[in-house]
Amino acid sequence: MNVWSGRKKTLTVFLFLLPTIIAILIFNIYPILLNTYISFTNRNKFRPNPDCSVTLTGVLDPLCWPSFRENAPTGLGSPYKVANPVYKNYKDLLGTLFTGDALTALLKIFAAFVPLIIAWQVDKWQGKKVTRDVGSGLIWLIGLIAGILVALLLDFSGAFKLLMTTGDFIVVVFRTLLFVIIRVPLTFLIGFVLALILNNNDLPGKTFFRVILFLPWGASSVAILVALIWQFLFREQGTINQVLGVLFNIAPKVWLNDPTSAFGVIVLADTWFSYPFVMVVILGALQSIPVELYEAADVDGATWWHKIRSITLPLIRPAVLPAMVLTSITAFQMFGTAFAITAGGPQTGANTPGATEFVMVYAYRQIFQSQNYGLATAFAVMIFIMLFAATLYSLRITRITKGAYE
Repeated sequence: MNVWSGRKKTLTVFLFLLPTIIAILIFNIYPILLNTYISFTNRNKFRPNPDCSVTLTGVLDPLCWPSFRENAPTGLGSPYKVANPVYKNYKDLLGTLFTGDALTALLKIFAAFVPLIIAWQVDKWQGKKVTRDVGSGLIWLIGLIAGILVALLLDFSGAFKLLMTTGDFIVVVFRTLLFVIIRVPLTFLIGFVLALILNNNDLPGKTFFRVILFLPWGASSVAILVALIWQFLFREQGTINQVLGVLFNIAPKVWLNDPTSAFGVIVLADTWFSYPFVMVVILGALQSIPVELYEAADVDGATWWHKIRSITLPLIRPAVLPAMVLTSITAFQMFGTAFAITAGGPQTGANTPGATEFVMVYAYRQIFQSQNYGLATAFAVMIFIMLFAATLYSLRITRITKGAYE
């Protein structure tokens, strides 16, 4: 006799899942709906309180609920409501992106990367063959040269400058992506080299060096305080200028007031915070590689570079790839280092984001300094959509490593 009927079983499973469903609705779905609604309103520091006569506002905004209404803030202006036009905040963020000139500039920039995409596909296709017709290095070199020629032909620089004047969203996201593109490979390279050194059994004081090299990761828990030390190092009268003046008689430079050098300082400081994590992941992966593989390669006369390319990199890939996806996400969300060292500056013009005003810094300034809540939530919605798409793509990439664990 079947004790569990279909209806009872469904009800039991539902009751077990009910606390999780309620938690998801309260802590995930509700904030998304509220933020999405506010992104279409004119809410700011002069209009902090909602117009509760609007049905949607009265339901979504806690300030309209009876238990919170008496403590609702009062502003200098009228209660906030849906903006006119409804997409105003998104239009302000995107600026002139959807004009003919901006879209043409965007296509030119994309066209400059098409040869690299083709080179990647060709290299991938060649890798599936038993014997390669063309070396991987030559394929990428041809793709890089072709990309440079296309960029020169289409005036890549002019297209880029035009695109960077469209709106805050493009400027902030591009600078953040540029930071990620520079910092993540640099972090991997430093972590990989140090892991190779620490994996050497003949290295004297190996335990000491492991502890010392891991210290920056521990310091990341107080990143803002340590970042202030980096700020002091690069001040006009800071340690860097003092050393350069004594050794090379170089005049002091205001590093943090120049957009390029300030950006470089942020990359350098955040790389210092981040490389220990990658180093430890790679070191653990290196220690799992059988020594017999390297011994067999030595018998076959393989060089150091051949062993790195054909044994080390393929075998550490399953461990390194998810770690690099994770460090890319943390780099994209970086806040403490940039805010403590430059506070998003230096400024590059009136009403434009600063040279180091990355995604999280821009969002912080819009919410806590400008108090432009409608614009800030619109920015958050656009970032959420972009990160959601990137997450789906990263899941597709990391599934490649599934076979390595089976």
